[in-house]
Amino acid sequence: MTLPPNALPIIPVRNMVLFPGMVVPISIGRKSSIEAAELSVQGERPIGILLQTDPSHEAPGPADMAPVGCVAAILRFVTTPNDERYIICQGQQRFRVREHLPGLPYMAAEVDYLSDPQATQDKEVEARHLQLKERAVEALQLLPHVPEEMVNAIQATDAPGLLADLVAGHLDIKPQEKQALLEDIALKDRQDRLLGLLSHRIEVMQISRDIGQRTKASMGQREREFLLREQLKAIQKELGQDESEALEVEELRHQIEASAMPPDVAAQAHKELGRLQRMSDASAEYSTVRTYLEWLVEMPWRAPEPGDIDVPHARAVLEDDHFGLEKVKKRILEYLAVRKLNPAGHGPILCLVGPPGVGKTSLGQSIARALGRKFVRVSLGGVHDEAELRGHRRTYVGALPGNVIQAIRKAGSRDCVMMLDEVDKVGSGVHGDPAAALLELLDPEQNNSFRDNYLAVPFDLSQVMFIATANMLDTITGPLRDRMEVLQLSGYTREEKFAIARKYLVARQRDACGLQATQFTLDDGAVASIIRDYTREAGVRGLERQIAAVCRHAAMLVADGQATQVQVTAADLPGILGPALFEDEVALRSGVPGVATGMAWTPVGGDILFIEATRTAGNGRLILTGQLGDVMKESAQAALTLLKARASGLGLAAVEFEKADVHVHVPAGATPKDGPSAGVAMFVALVSLFLNRPVHSYVAMTGEISLRGLVLPVGGIKEKVLAAAAAGIRQVLLPARNKRDLDDLPASVREQLAFVLLDDVDQALQHAMPLGSHMDSPG
Repeated sequence: MTLPPNALPIIPVRNMVLFPGMVVPISIGRKSSIEAAELSVQGERPIGILLQTDPSHEAPGPADMAPVGCVAAILRFVTTPNDERYIICQGQQRFRVREHLPGLPYMAAEVDYLSDPQATQDKEVEARHLQLKERAVEALQLLPHVPEEMVNAIQATDAPGLLADLVAGHLDIKPQEKQALLEDIALKDRQDRLLGLLSHRIEVMQISRDIGQRTKASMGQREREFLLREQLKAIQKELGQDESEALEVEELRHQIEASAMPPDVAAQAHKELGRLQRMSDASAEYSTVRTYLEWLVEMPWRAPEPGDIDVPHARAVLEDDHFGLEKVKKRILEYLAVRKLNPAGHGPILCLVGPPGVGKTSLGQSIARALGRKFVRVSLGGVHDEAELRGHRRTYVGALPGNVIQAIRKAGSRDCVMMLDEVDKVGSGVHGDPAAALLELLDPEQNNSFRDNYLAVPFDLSQVMFIATANMLDTITGPLRDRMEVLQLSGYTREEKFAIARKYLVARQRDACGLQATQFTLDDGAVASIIRDYTREAGVRGLERQIAAVCRHAAMLVADGQATQVQVTAADLPGILGPALFEDEVALRSGVPGVATGMAWTPVGGDILFIEATRTAGNGRLILTGQLGDVMKESAQAALTLLKARASGLGLAAVEFEKADVHVHVPAGATPKDGPSAGVAMFVALVSLFLNRPVHSYVAMTGEISLRGLVLPVGGIKEKVLAAAAAGIRQVLLPARNKRDLDDLPASVREQLAFVLLDDVDQALQHAMPLGSHMDSPG
């Protein structure tokens, strides 16, 4: 269908009004508008731009359209890659709709063209024209960053109607107000209406500018920071940075303010936060700074709440968790009592020393439970780098704080109980000496400002309760040992092991295997047999493993349906655990001259050892085997020299030593042995060899000897005596100066053994090897 000559295709528009002389882009999306634009472009004919009075209608009708619009020429029709269409139009003149044309795929209407009245030599129009030009320039000057070309275009426009349309098109007013200006054909009325709107707009802009200036003048530091942060967010958004990054910075800021850091630490944290805020998240250092700040805010800076120490409750917890260890429990309770009466005081650093399996680590857990504090454990075994305790500096890739700070963060409290496990196994290497770091850590006068290399700020460790554990003291450096109060934990007797197994181990392993009390029982004879025939240790770890094996055997029978109730006796053990692992070595090696039973101390408890001596034809050499250390070799040489010096008193001729080589051997040759405490046993073995008289099998001895025949004191008496009692020894020969160590022995051991205190080797010979023809047992 061909349009009449006075008809125009119409494009309805929302929220915009086109004035003659304006060039604007218009987005078109309706199918009818696209067809109208294509018709106009193909036919090279103008098009009508008409305001839609109700912008909510998607398919507006004639009733929804304004009566007056603007004829426009389409300068360019643009289709984007996203299939969006735009037309760039230039307004030409006003028109009034006479009648809308129905039945077309696009909107069209017959129109009357409205000519803009030409201004004559009318002084009122000219005056309004000049006033409008001044007011328009004034309004432009109130706006920021106004193009100079816009000001020049307004000042260069001489036609009053064209200037009015130009100003109306760019004025920031409502579309309805612009439509009223478009419908106002009379030039004077249009100028008056436009001057009123422009004056009102200028007044609003001036007031807004004054308010902005007053607000800026009264803006405080906090408001300035907020404004700058908002501007920084906008800049970061323009640079493509994620908005979540800004939220992360704000969250870290709140965490820093809520963490109760000391002022110097908080200043360091805010400084690092400022660096983080200025970085891009793509920067290699961004994650390093963020991780550092996360460590700072997650440390427990806040002072802990003072807690009441309940000494009776602590005593009940220790008794419930541990059997025996009376001296250790007493010292721990004394420690807690002093902390209760003097919370601000600095208590000693306790160091629990003893063989494996005697309960050192579990004692620390019990102390934490008694105090109601968190328990953390730092393993020092094999640590040879100081940075593992003090941390690495942040200049290194993958740097982290030391194990101490990591443990504090894990505990979440500055008054936790921290166990420094295996402090005797700290090594040293090219990366420093970790024991040197422990000196500061365990000094209450210094650790209130402990400085980790990673955090690089002081942290107060004075309220942490440090408990160290070790198997032996010899490898701990002197200054470090001086920082600690040593509590010795010796091995358990058979009676104590039996009580521990009955009270703790059997029930624990039964529950671990999923057995009920009615499904499994282990009688007392079986427990005693396991202790005697399948374990020989200072602690109870091996005992618990053997009990676990028995429980697993019972669990298999119950799970297979072979039994509903399993009762294990001593006779059943060989079928479950195999043949006995230990036998009576004393009985096997008794009755042979030249064999004496000694006692030794090891890091895992006491033990007995056999000194064997024999002689062969030779020229008086002394042969020593059994992987003996230098001190033990010297003890053997001293024993032989002492025997030669007393040969006449024992009825021996000197020629017996000159024509024979003496061989001293200590079995278990794969195990290194050292120390002076076997001197008495070596002397007795040599005398037994040369006199051809056996040593009592029920006698064990220890002590260092001098060339004058004196018996000197040695260490580890409790561990040695316990090992002798476990091996079936009935009489123990000890140096007289070790009498004080007998008080540390359990009452049951003192009742089981007969003790002989020696001042010299003659007394040792008298009790170990009587000169009679028969061997009497101790009464």
